[in-house]
Amino acid sequence: MIPNTTYDKKKQPTIAKIDKVSNITQLELIKNYIEPSIPVIVKDATKEWKGMGKFTPDFFKKNYSHITKTIKGKTYSISEYVDLMLASTPENPAPYPFNFNIEKQAPELLADVTPEILYAKSDRVKHPLLPKFMLNGTEVYEIFLGGNGGSFPFLHVDVLFLHTQITQLYGSKDFFLFSPDQTPYMYPREDNAKVSQVDVFNPDYEKFPLFKKANPIKVTVEEGETILFPTKWWHTTQIHEPCISLGRVHLNAANWNDFANDNFLSLQTYRPTVARPALLYAKMLGKLMNLQERIGL
Repeated sequence: MIPNTTYDKKKQPTIAKIDKVSNITQLELIKNYIEPSIPVIVKDATKEWKGMGKFTPDFFKKNYSHITKTIKGKTYSISEYVDLMLASTPENPAPYPFNFNIEKQAPELLADVTPEILYAKSDRVKHPLLPKFMLNGTEVYEIFLGGNGGSFPFLHVDVLFLHTQITQLYGSKDFFLFSPDQTPYMYPREDNAKVSQVDVFNPDYEKFPLFKKANPIKVTVEEGETILFPTKWWHTTQIHEPCISLGRVHLNAANWNDFANDNFLSLQTYRPTVARPALLYAKMLGKLMNLQERIGL
Protein backbone atom coordinates (compact mmCIF):
# COMPACT_ATOMS: atom_id res chain seq x y z
CA MET A 1 0.00 0.00 0.00
CA ILE A 2 1.39 3.44 -0.94
CA PRO A 3 0.48 6.25 1.49
CA ASN A 4 -1.23 9.39 0.17
CA THR A 5 1.79 11.70 0.34
CA THR A 6 3.86 14.06 -1.74
CA TYR A 7 7.59 13.87 -1.26
CA ASP A 8 10.35 16.42 -0.87
CA LYS A 9 13.83 14.86 -0.87
CA LYS A 10 15.04 17.23 1.84
CA LYS A 11 12.07 16.91 4.17
CA GLN A 12 9.64 14.42 5.60
CA PRO A 13 6.70 13.70 3.30
CA THR A 14 3.91 16.26 3.24
CA ILE A 15 0.69 14.51 4.14
CA ALA A 16 -2.40 15.27 2.06
CA LYS A 17 -4.68 13.03 4.13
CA ILE A 18 -4.51 10.21 6.63
CA ASP A 19 -4.93 6.72 5.24
CA LYS A 20 -7.33 4.20 6.75
CA VAL A 21 -5.97 0.68 6.34
CA SER A 22 -7.10 -2.87 7.09
CA ASN A 23 -5.34 -6.23 7.18
CA ILE A 24 -1.94 -4.57 7.41
CA THR A 25 0.96 -6.60 8.76
CA GLN A 26 3.33 -5.31 11.42
CA LEU A 27 6.15 -5.13 8.85
CA GLU A 28 3.95 -3.15 6.43
CA LEU A 29 2.90 -0.79 9.21
CA ILE A 30 6.52 -0.14 10.13
CA LYS A 31 7.74 0.26 6.54
CA ASN A 32 4.91 2.36 5.12
CA TYR A 33 3.96 4.53 8.08
CA ILE A 34 6.08 4.25 11.23
CA GLU A 35 9.57 4.58 9.75
CA PRO A 36 8.61 7.49 7.43
CA SER A 37 6.72 9.16 10.36
CA ILE A 38 3.32 9.16 8.65
CA PRO A 39 0.07 9.11 10.66
CA VAL A 40 -2.31 6.28 9.89
CA ILE A 41 -5.64 4.84 11.03
CA VAL A 42 -5.85 1.07 11.40
CA LYS A 43 -9.46 -0.01 11.02
CA ASP A 44 -9.26 -3.55 12.36
CA ALA A 45 -6.56 -3.52 15.06
CA THR A 46 -9.25 -4.15 17.70
CA LYS A 47 -10.96 -7.09 16.02
CA GLU A 48 -9.78 -9.45 18.79
CA TRP A 49 -10.20 -7.02 21.68
CA LYS A 50 -12.67 -8.21 24.29
CA GLY A 51 -13.17 -4.60 25.34
CA MET A 52 -14.98 -3.75 22.11
CA GLY A 53 -18.68 -3.83 22.88
CA LYS A 54 -17.90 -4.27 26.57
CA PHE A 55 -16.47 -0.84 27.45
CA THR A 56 -19.68 1.17 27.33
CA PRO A 57 -20.76 4.14 29.48
CA ASP A 58 -23.03 1.82 31.45
CA PHE A 59 -20.17 -0.63 32.06
CA PHE A 60 -17.99 2.03 33.64
CA LYS A 61 -20.88 3.51 35.60
CA LYS A 62 -21.78 0.13 37.11
CA ASN A 63 -18.31 -1.20 37.78
CA TYR A 64 -16.02 1.79 38.34
CA SER A 65 -18.13 4.41 40.09
CA HIS A 66 -15.32 4.82 42.67
CA ILE A 67 -13.02 6.44 40.09
CA THR A 68 -13.08 10.24 40.27
CA LYS A 69 -11.64 13.10 38.25
CA THR A 70 -11.32 16.79 39.08
CA ILE A 71 -12.01 19.03 36.08
CA LYS A 72 -11.78 22.81 36.40
CA GLY A 73 -11.88 22.60 40.18
CA LYS A 74 -14.88 20.27 40.49
CA THR A 75 -14.62 16.55 41.29
CA TYR A 76 -16.88 14.04 39.57
CA SER A 77 -17.31 10.32 40.12
CA ILE A 78 -17.35 8.30 36.94
CA SER A 79 -21.01 7.54 37.64
CA GLU A 80 -21.84 11.26 37.78
CA TYR A 81 -19.76 11.92 34.73
CA VAL A 82 -21.42 9.24 32.61
CA ASP A 83 -24.79 10.92 33.21
CA LEU A 84 -23.28 14.23 32.13
CA MET A 85 -21.62 12.83 29.01
CA LEU A 86 -24.82 11.12 27.87
CA ALA A 87 -26.77 14.38 28.26
CA SER A 88 -24.00 16.54 26.80
CA THR A 89 -24.79 19.00 23.99
CA PRO A 90 -22.71 21.58 22.12
CA GLU A 91 -24.65 24.26 24.00
CA ASN A 92 -24.06 22.60 27.38
CA PRO A 93 -21.12 20.22 26.99
CA ALA A 94 -19.92 17.89 29.71
CA PRO A 95 -16.52 19.01 31.07
CA TYR A 96 -13.69 17.33 29.22
CA PRO A 97 -11.62 15.28 29.54
CA PHE A 98 -12.53 12.75 32.18
CA ASN A 99 -9.41 10.58 31.99
CA PHE A 100 -7.75 8.03 34.23
CA ASN A 101 -4.76 5.69 34.27
CA ILE A 102 -6.05 2.22 33.46
CA GLU A 103 -2.84 0.52 34.67
CA LYS A 104 -3.21 2.00 38.15
CA GLN A 105 -6.98 2.24 38.57
CA ALA A 106 -8.35 -0.68 36.54
CA PRO A 107 -5.42 -2.98 35.63
CA GLU A 108 -7.74 -5.96 35.19
CA LEU A 109 -9.04 -4.29 32.01
CA LEU A 110 -5.67 -4.42 30.23
CA ALA A 111 -6.35 -7.99 29.16
CA ASP A 112 -9.38 -6.72 27.23
CA VAL A 113 -7.30 -4.45 24.98
CA THR A 114 -4.93 -7.00 23.51
CA PRO A 115 -3.23 -7.93 21.25
CA GLU A 116 -1.36 -4.64 21.32
CA ILE A 117 -0.14 -2.64 18.39
CA LEU A 118 3.62 -2.27 18.32
CA TYR A 119 4.97 1.03 17.04
CA ALA A 120 8.36 -0.46 16.26
CA LYS A 121 10.24 -3.75 16.24
CA SER A 122 9.94 -3.82 20.04
CA ASP A 123 7.85 -2.17 22.77
CA ARG A 124 10.42 0.19 24.27
CA VAL A 125 7.96 1.69 26.76
CA LYS A 126 7.76 -1.74 28.40
CA HIS A 127 11.45 -2.59 28.18
CA PRO A 128 12.48 -4.12 31.53
CA LEU A 129 15.47 -1.78 31.79
CA LEU A 130 13.46 1.44 31.36
CA PRO A 131 12.81 2.92 34.84
CA LYS A 132 9.21 4.02 35.42
CA PHE A 133 10.33 7.41 36.76
CA MET A 134 11.56 8.24 33.27
CA LEU A 135 7.93 8.23 32.10
CA ASN A 136 6.89 10.75 34.74
CA GLY A 137 4.27 13.17 33.47
CA THR A 138 2.54 10.75 31.14
CA GLU A 139 0.36 7.65 31.34
CA VAL A 140 1.16 4.60 29.24
CA TYR A 141 -2.53 3.58 29.12
CA GLU A 142 -5.28 6.12 29.63
CA ILE A 143 -9.05 5.98 29.26
CA PHE A 144 -10.82 9.16 28.09
CA LEU A 145 -14.56 9.76 28.43
CA GLY A 146 -16.39 12.68 26.82
CA GLY A 147 -19.71 13.86 25.44
CA ASN A 148 -21.19 15.74 22.50
CA GLY A 149 -19.67 19.22 22.28
CA GLY A 150 -16.52 18.34 24.20
CA SER A 151 -13.09 19.23 22.92
CA PHE A 152 -9.58 18.84 24.26
CA PRO A 153 -8.65 22.10 26.01
CA PHE A 154 -5.55 22.91 23.95
CA LEU A 155 -3.59 22.14 20.81
CA HIS A 156 -0.44 20.30 21.80
CA VAL A 157 2.43 17.89 21.19
CA ASP A 158 2.49 14.96 23.61
CA VAL A 159 4.67 14.95 26.72
CA LEU A 160 8.24 13.63 26.43
CA PHE A 161 7.92 13.55 22.64
CA LEU A 162 6.14 10.20 22.80
CA HIS A 163 4.33 8.72 19.81
CA THR A 164 0.56 8.49 20.16
CA GLN A 165 -2.00 5.73 19.69
CA ILE A 166 -5.70 6.34 20.35
CA THR A 167 -8.40 3.70 19.90
CA GLN A 168 -12.11 4.46 19.83
CA LEU A 169 -13.71 1.97 22.21
CA TYR A 170 -17.14 3.61 22.05
CA GLY A 171 -18.37 6.30 19.69
CA SER A 172 -16.30 8.42 17.32
CA LYS A 173 -13.96 11.40 17.69
CA ASP A 174 -12.67 14.09 15.33
CA PHE A 175 -8.92 14.68 15.26
CA PHE A 176 -7.24 17.85 14.05
CA LEU A 177 -3.55 17.37 13.27
CA PHE A 178 -0.82 19.77 12.13
CA SER A 179 2.47 18.44 10.81
CA PRO A 180 5.73 19.29 12.63
CA ASP A 181 6.84 21.73 9.91
CA GLN A 182 3.92 23.98 10.89
CA THR A 183 5.30 24.59 14.39
CA PRO A 184 6.15 28.26 13.54
CA TYR A 185 2.40 28.84 13.08
CA MET A 186 1.42 27.21 16.37
CA TYR A 187 2.64 29.96 18.73
CA PRO A 188 4.07 27.61 21.39
CA ARG A 189 3.81 28.89 24.94
CA GLU A 190 6.99 30.29 26.46
CA ASP A 191 6.61 28.14 29.58
CA ASN A 192 5.71 24.98 27.65
CA ALA A 193 6.78 24.73 24.03
CA LYS A 194 4.58 21.66 23.49
CA VAL A 195 1.35 23.64 24.04
CA SER A 196 -0.04 26.16 21.55
CA GLN A 197 -1.47 29.49 22.63
CA VAL A 198 -4.03 29.33 19.81
CA ASP A 199 -7.64 28.26 20.37
CA VAL A 200 -7.88 26.13 17.27
CA PHE A 201 -11.70 26.20 17.26
CA ASN A 202 -11.91 29.99 17.66
CA PRO A 203 -8.53 31.42 16.61
CA ASP A 204 -7.67 35.05 17.27
CA TYR A 205 -5.96 35.95 14.00
CA GLU A 206 -5.13 39.47 15.16
CA LYS A 207 -3.10 38.03 18.03
CA PHE A 208 -1.84 34.98 16.12
CA PRO A 209 -1.75 36.00 12.43
CA LEU A 210 0.60 33.22 11.30
CA PHE A 211 -1.99 30.63 12.29
CA LYS A 212 -3.82 31.57 9.09
CA LYS A 213 -1.07 29.70 7.25
CA ALA A 214 -1.69 26.51 9.24
CA ASN A 215 -3.11 23.62 7.27
CA PRO A 216 -4.84 21.10 9.55
CA ILE A 217 -5.77 17.58 8.64
CA LYS A 218 -9.19 16.70 10.03
CA VAL A 219 -10.15 13.05 10.31
CA THR A 220 -12.88 11.17 12.13
CA VAL A 221 -11.79 8.05 13.98
CA GLU A 222 -14.77 5.71 14.20
CA GLU A 223 -15.62 3.17 16.87
CA GLY A 224 -13.17 0.27 16.64
CA GLU A 225 -10.55 2.25 14.73
CA THR A 226 -7.09 3.21 15.98
CA ILE A 227 -5.13 6.28 14.99
CA LEU A 228 -1.33 6.26 15.28
CA PHE A 229 0.73 9.37 14.77
CA PRO A 230 4.36 10.23 15.45
CA THR A 231 5.69 12.72 17.91
CA LYS A 232 5.87 16.44 17.09
CA TRP A 233 2.51 16.34 15.33
CA TRP A 234 0.33 19.03 16.88
CA HIS A 235 -3.16 17.74 17.65
CA THR A 236 -6.44 18.25 19.42
CA THR A 237 -9.84 16.58 19.35
CA GLN A 238 -13.54 17.36 19.18
CA ILE A 239 -16.47 15.10 20.09
CA HIS A 240 -19.97 14.91 18.63
CA GLU A 241 -21.42 11.97 20.55
CA PRO A 242 -20.77 9.98 23.76
CA CYS A 243 -17.23 8.74 23.39
CA ILE A 244 -14.76 6.46 25.17
CA SER A 245 -11.16 6.24 23.98
CA LEU A 246 -8.00 4.43 24.98
CA GLY A 247 -4.72 6.31 24.68
CA ARG A 248 -1.37 4.52 24.54
CA VAL A 249 2.12 6.04 24.23
CA HIS A 250 5.04 4.59 22.29
CA LEU A 251 8.81 4.83 22.04
CA ASN A 252 11.03 3.71 19.18
CA ALA A 253 14.40 4.58 17.68
CA ALA A 254 12.98 7.66 15.94
CA ASN A 255 11.91 9.48 19.10
CA TRP A 256 14.34 7.94 21.61
CA ASN A 257 16.83 10.83 21.68
CA ASP A 258 14.07 13.44 21.91
CA PHE A 259 12.54 11.44 24.76
CA ALA A 260 15.88 11.16 26.57
CA ASN A 261 16.66 14.87 26.24
CA ASP A 262 13.16 15.99 27.27
CA ASN A 263 13.27 13.61 30.20
CA PHE A 264 16.55 15.23 31.25
CA LEU A 265 14.94 18.69 31.20
CA SER A 266 11.97 17.42 33.19
CA LEU A 267 14.15 15.73 35.80
CA GLN A 268 16.15 18.92 36.27
CA THR A 269 13.05 20.51 37.78
CA TYR A 270 12.01 17.83 40.27
CA ARG A 271 14.95 15.38 40.63
CA PRO A 272 18.00 17.39 39.58
CA THR A 273 20.54 15.04 41.16
CA VAL A 274 19.51 12.19 38.85
CA ALA A 275 18.94 14.23 35.69
CA ARG A 276 22.43 13.87 34.23
CA PRO A 277 22.89 10.18 35.18
CA ALA A 278 19.44 9.43 33.73
CA LEU A 279 20.38 11.11 30.45
CA LEU A 280 23.60 9.10 30.16
CA TYR A 281 21.73 5.92 31.07
CA ALA A 282 19.05 6.63 28.45
CA LYS A 283 21.68 7.14 25.76
CA MET A 284 23.29 3.79 26.59
CA LEU A 285 19.93 2.03 26.86
CA GLY A 286 18.95 3.37 23.44
CA LYS A 287 22.06 1.84 21.90
CA LEU A 288 21.27 -1.48 23.58
CA MET A 289 17.70 -1.41 22.26
CA ASN A 290 18.95 -0.61 18.77
CA LEU A 291 21.23 -3.65 18.93
CA GLN A 292 18.49 -5.91 20.31
CA GLU A 293 16.11 -4.89 17.54
CA ARG A 294 18.77 -5.33 14.88
CA ILE A 295 19.53 -8.90 15.91
CA GLY A 296 15.92 -9.74 16.71
CA LEU A 297 16.08 -10.15 20.50
